[in-house]
Amino acid sequence: MSGPDVNDLQATNAIPPREVNSEEWRSFFLGYSHIVLVANSDEVDINELTSRFPDTTLFIFFNKVYKVLSEPFMRSAILVSRSGTLGANLVKSGKVSRVLEYFDKNSFLGIINLAIGDREKFSPESEFGGVAVRHLDLTALFAPFYPKTSLPTSGFALCFWLANLQLPATITLAGFSSKRSERYQVLDVHDWTYEQVVLRLMYRRGKIDIIGRERTNPYADLATHFPEYSPGEIALTANEVLSERLVNLSSIVDRLMHVTRFLRFIDRTYKKLKPKTRKQRRWDAMEGK
Repeated sequence: MSGPDVNDLQATNAIPPREVNSEEWRSFFLGYSHIVLVANSDEVDINELTSRFPDTTLFIFFNKVYKVLSEPFMRSAILVSRSGTLGANLVKSGKVSRVLEYFDKNSFLGIINLAIGDREKFSPESEFGGVAVRHLDLTALFAPFYPKTSLPTSGFALCFWLANLQLPATITLAGFSSKRSERYQVLDVHDWTYEQVVLRLMYRRGKIDIIGRERTNPYADLATHFPEYSPGEIALTANEVLSERLVNLSSIVDRLMHVTRFLRFIDRTYKKLKPKTRKQRRWDAMEGK
């Protein structure tokens, strides 16, 4: 079985309305047996990952794919480009041509320009290097329940959306650990804890698959092995232990803050003297309106 033709993604040249047409998207994804979302993580081994899945698999990558790809990807693939206040981040950073080098033209299906939130703006198709582009706005999907002080990550948002399309394909997450690595930071603008809770609940209900994660919850199993303890007692005790560990961690962080105060002073001074980037100047101009 082969997946949808690239022409399916190229069918609409004009930017679609911000409302999501679920049936249109369902028809696009129906040809695949597996959909694998690949995070930009040190934990991803592309060769090992591709060997796990059949030819009827669609791989979905995000933004700066050179973090996980070192050569053109030859399997069916889509790239998700997240938007910001000035348009798609890849467009505004001038990295579209660079990321497109990592996809084989014969198997690459195009770009999904993703926006979540009223301040995130789409970029026109003409700015994506001549490849097929679809625009996807998931603001309405997450507004009712995602923490108001944060924004969903692109991977979490697309995973949750795909799971709710009720596709016959198995949706798998690769590298979605929310861990900070030596190379890649975890941005505070996202609520990583909240997303991990939702993803694990979905995983344990069989809605998605997560590579490297156990489907059983050892804390939930305690009530089975030790029936004298109720699930409520187990949950309260687990929260108590977690609270104590966080307090201990906070005291260590306080000591580190004291020891590094001079280094932080130097860092703040350097940032004040460093010339602003073009993006920062445009942002300041918008904020001043």
